[in-house]
Amino acid sequence: MCCPAALSRFVGLFCCFLCSTIVPAQEPLTHTEIGQLIAEYRSDARGPYKGIYWFCSDGSTRAARDPCPDDPRAHQHADYKPAVDRLMRNQGLYFGQILTDTRYASFWDAEQDHDRLKQYQLNNYLVGVDNGWILEQARFYRGAFQVEDEEEWGRKFLQWLLAREEVLRTDYYLVAQAARDIPHRGDTDLNQRIRARSKEIADRYPAFMDLRIKIHGRPGAEDAAAIRDFMTAHEGKLRDNNLYESAAELATDIDDAYGGNGLASITDLLTSLPESDTLHRRIATFVATQSDTTGRDHSVARLTAATELSLAVRRSLASDGRRAAHRLTLLDINNELGDLIFRSAGNWQPTVAREQMEKICYLGQAATGAGFVELWEHDAGGPLLADPNYQYVWPHMLTAYLDNARRFVEWGTATNRATYADVVARYAAFEPMALGFLDDRIRASVLLPLGQAVGELGDWLANNSESGNAILDIATQAQARGLNAGYARGVLHLLEGTPDEVEVNNRDIFVFSRPPADLKPVGGILTVSEGNMVSHVQLLARNLGIPNAVLTEQQFQELKAYAGQEVFYAVSPSGAVIMKPVGEMNDTERELFAVKERNQERIRVPVDRIDLSTRDILNMRSVGSEDSGVRCGPKAANLGQLKRLFPDKVVEGLVIPFGVFRDHLDQQMPGQPAGTSYWTFLNDRFIRARAMEQQGSSEAEVEAYTLEQLAILREAITEIRIQGKLIAQLRSGFSEVLGDRFGAVPVFLRSDTNMEDLADFTGAGLNKTVFNVVKETAILNGIKEVWASPYTERSYRWRQRYLLNPENVFPSILIIPSVDVDYSGVMITKGVTTGNQDDITVAFSRGAGGAVDGQAAESYLLDHTGRFTLQAPARERLHRRLPATGGSVMVPAAFDRPILNQQNLVDLYQLGQRIEEVMPTAPGVSSEGPYDVELGFQDDKIWLFQIRPFVENSQAQRSEYLQSISPPVREGVYIDLASAL
Repeated sequence: MCCPAALSRFVGLFCCFLCSTIVPAQEPLTHTEIGQLIAEYRSDARGPYKGIYWFCSDGSTRAARDPCPDDPRAHQHADYKPAVDRLMRNQGLYFGQILTDTRYASFWDAEQDHDRLKQYQLNNYLVGVDNGWILEQARFYRGAFQVEDEEEWGRKFLQWLLAREEVLRTDYYLVAQAARDIPHRGDTDLNQRIRARSKEIADRYPAFMDLRIKIHGRPGAEDAAAIRDFMTAHEGKLRDNNLYESAAELATDIDDAYGGNGLASITDLLTSLPESDTLHRRIATFVATQSDTTGRDHSVARLTAATELSLAVRRSLASDGRRAAHRLTLLDINNELGDLIFRSAGNWQPTVAREQMEKICYLGQAATGAGFVELWEHDAGGPLLADPNYQYVWPHMLTAYLDNARRFVEWGTATNRATYADVVARYAAFEPMALGFLDDRIRASVLLPLGQAVGELGDWLANNSESGNAILDIATQAQARGLNAGYARGVLHLLEGTPDEVEVNNRDIFVFSRPPADLKPVGGILTVSEGNMVSHVQLLARNLGIPNAVLTEQQFQELKAYAGQEVFYAVSPSGAVIMKPVGEMNDTERELFAVKERNQERIRVPVDRIDLSTRDILNMRSVGSEDSGVRCGPKAANLGQLKRLFPDKVVEGLVIPFGVFRDHLDQQMPGQPAGTSYWTFLNDRFIRARAMEQQGSSEAEVEAYTLEQLAILREAITEIRIQGKLIAQLRSGFSEVLGDRFGAVPVFLRSDTNMEDLADFTGAGLNKTVFNVVKETAILNGIKEVWASPYTERSYRWRQRYLLNPENVFPSILIIPSVDVDYSGVMITKGVTTGNQDDITVAFSRGAGGAVDGQAAESYLLDHTGRFTLQAPARERLHRRLPATGGSVMVPAAFDRPILNQQNLVDLYQLGQRIEEVMPTAPGVSSEGPYDVELGFQDDKIWLFQIRPFVENSQAQRSEYLQSISPPVREGVYIDLASAL
């Protein structure tokens, strides 16, 4: 638009005025500031709200005493203080959410993995356990919440959500939990009576007003206890006003509404389900059968019938077409069934082991009905919990049953963790009480009695088979499982929340609530979930004899009492777990830590064979196993050999050999005196470090100096000048070998050093892999990053602990075209959990790289009989895909379908057998197996990325002490499942 000159000056002045009055964007609040804000609002009578307003349907807002005229869709409720509103808009933190008038799609928040809904649930938990939390005073702020409006919104939101047929398949657990937390059940007769009685008491005795406001605004089971406390404190006044009995009846009504046996609630809900519905008759029959009967036998019958009905409802919801309102009714009925099972489980007290197994099987059904376990997972793992149909079984059969039952519990806790862990970790940074949310969800669910039943059976087996764990004096011993054999002595640390930023050391023992994806050296590891038994972290632990075990959430909580104490920790080759205070170590255990201990286990990497004269890029087809540790690292050498052995399963590739890296290090190092090359700097610093050792400096002082100097070197290498010769060879290599020009082919740059895949040291995952880079500049920068990666603190510390010459590391680089796999993973041509050399273990995650990076992968045991057993389902909400434009994108995934189909498993089994046949006779291969294989599927076609020896710590496996704590193998001994518990 053009404007007259006379106006232009005015426009300019007006724009300047606007610029001068614009409020600059505020910096995000720190965690400390958020915590201070919460503390401030706790003591504020209005909490996070600035006042009560009318919200009109046209979008306008009016004062509380000025209703919207002729607007039946208007609502009255609180509005947020400006600081709270800014937190919502700028930092995505939603405190004290009022549901009424919230947009459904915004609350479901699909693009942020439903973060806003999860925050609402976490807020409710904090309000319940921490005296109202941010609403400590605002709970009694009259008019802030209108329960009728909140329930109407909740009902419409849930029906809006359930109109999407797929949501009960892809997000069943989250939706079922949301139906528990979002008010929506409406005015049942019982709810109407509760509100009427609370109003009557408050009208006649004003001291009850705060409780009345709470009951009308945010009713819950806790209100019954609050009323009874009030009755005790005000008994005289209540009796004087003839209100004492009314208060007692109100407390009873709340017990019935939010507790009770659930049958009354199910009956009430059933009236909303058409009689024509396929489940109506079955639910009605269940209620009729279970009403008005008591006794142990009936408790068992009620629980078994309820678990079968719950599983049937879940299956029906996932497949049958219904109106959204009827789906919501069935979802509510299933939640009531879950509560009924939870309350009934304690009444079933099995007297013999076989009955305990029956109880475990039914509670496994209940866990599936509640959404903790997916339907396909139950179909795969549920039969392993069934009655074995024998009275007498071999000990190993019952041990296998227990392992499967423990895993079933772990699958359920992993679902809960995968759903809520991120939002919990975010809140825990400013509100530590948020960490209790995950445990609270489990302890209020059917997973609690399932875990208890499994633990009781494990304790019985331990007491009757001269085996079992001895973990301090915690109550639940049997459910811990050893993963890697080894022993350690150090301070016990328990770490909740996200583990990857935690500072660790190589002496102490660390217990993680979530498995770490990356880890510096530690003395010992325990995790609440094994995560992925063939991830780089797990393989390093297994290779280096670091004791590693998996335990339950309950055991994690029990171990908190021992945090900070020095303990002895050991895991036997058969999986027994020992932990005791160091003061209780016996002579044999103390001798393990004599001066000779692990120092003698360090090895020297030979460098006399290394060829630094090859200073040209190589076609991967031209290298083989004879080049490993000579011209390049084992990845390139082995993949080149695999290209010959499995030509249709291996991509083309280029190799930047050791010599090219060494040639670049002769350049002048920036920031150093003239004549100081990178190579000179590196060697001088290690000479200085050895001199410090000889002069009596402590190990810590030498390490601190070395790491400081390596950081300087690492930063300099990331800025090193790439020589023109290398760039020219990359251009020709891309065109001739990879099929397109340099800068047009997306590639992986894989670090490949002379200090990995050794006979006694795997080095898995210690150095850099650059994902899916395309542009020339990005590839050149990626080469620098890979060259610098062996000098990171984590990489050096692992090498320093187990190698005598960690400074002699040389990186080569394997360049291969990116394959945007549908799923990728690891295969070990051995039963990792069984120890059987004829079994195969596989672990896969969706997308690229997840399994080797430690994601909770889908794992199977492919045993030598041809049976495929699911050991763990995947539990990662996001997975990585590789677009042709470079980089990576994280894509959400549901858990309702397996990653690997049956044909994939057959193909993997056959490939594993083929590898065991071919590799031992291949030129230059010294290992006879087992092998560690990295691979992926794209459109059901297998691509091989690496095969290397599977390295275990032979000393840990052979240790006389560790063998001594292993359960004895008794031949010809049966276990009688009719034995008393």
